[in-house]
Amino acid sequence: MVDGFGIREQTERKEEALSSYAAKSRDSRGRMRWEKPCPIRTCFQRDRDRIIHCKAFRRLKHKTQVFIVPLGDHYVTRLTHTLEVSQIARTISRALNLNEDLTEAIALGHDLGHTPFGHIGEEILNELCPEGFKHNEQSLRVIDFLENDGYGLNLCWEVRDGILNHSKGQIDILGEGWIDVGTMEGQVCKIADVIAYINHDIDDAIRAGLVTENDLPNSAIAILGTRRSQRINTLVCDIVSYSWVVSGKGGVGEPGIGMNLSVLQATNELRQFLFDKVYRPSLESEGAKKAKKAMQLLYSYFLRHEDKLPREFALLNDGKERKVADYIAGMTDQYASHLAEEISR
Repeated sequence: MVDGFGIREQTERKEEALSSYAAKSRDSRGRMRWEKPCPIRTCFQRDRDRIIHCKAFRRLKHKTQVFIVPLGDHYVTRLTHTLEVSQIARTISRALNLNEDLTEAIALGHDLGHTPFGHIGEEILNELCPEGFKHNEQSLRVIDFLENDGYGLNLCWEVRDGILNHSKGQIDILGEGWIDVGTMEGQVCKIADVIAYINHDIDDAIRAGLVTENDLPNSAIAILGTRRSQRINTLVCDIVSYSWVVSGKGGVGEPGIGMNLSVLQATNELRQFLFDKVYRPSLESEGAKKAKKAMQLLYSYFLRHEDKLPREFALLNDGKERKVADYIAGMTDQYASHLAEEISR
């Protein structure tokens, strides 16, 4: 072995010890454009690194999760949410003997397309854009076209599939309309996303004074736990127990990532509580109203002044509305607010 050559092949051979249901990097469906393999990293490891080093990933630290411009240092941002999803998903994947590198890459990239101002930002862009707007589709657009001066990150099919299909909307967890993901690792990331946001959004809602611990539905808390750490541990352990067949060490029937019925019902109840008491009310807050005006102002301004778009967006081979949506979606909360204020002067 010289200068690292042969290391990737050793890692690929080690992957053969993973579950028979795990994605193997050697068997990847490949990239949109062929590239010479890295001598040290597998294709999934390489994708993870590309995501971490891209500009869209850095901007997540200044993008809202739920609460817009909160007064406090401990509210969740898109970046801290992403890291929590990655940790939870990796724990589950490791327990089930799945491919942890693929899991990490999907988790780190799943929210790259989120707009500024959290849920209200996505809702407004979806109303303004003629073709609509969904953050999961925008995440794929970021990694395929917008990063790297229009060349994209050229990620593997398995990572792209997990990112595209992670979104759930408001349907019940594992309920009707729950879109399949092409890999077990993608399924893990999809459910880990729910575990992360349910629990940190409860903490943020309590911190913001929207709800108290006593408001949480007793039937759900009795099963999942009264503290965040208890709930996360309960959910992770239940998912691993239910999905044990995936590891190839027990169980029969079709492999899949899921929860036992009582835990699933409790989780859906807690999630519905958040929609009713936190997410929908937050869309009517003063901060959300200001964010809505800022998004509308930015969209109308750049439609009228396409020449003001940064060069990398102006050169895209897309319609004007698509270019404007791409530019605004990539903004941080702070940048969008300051730019809207500047335009309105």
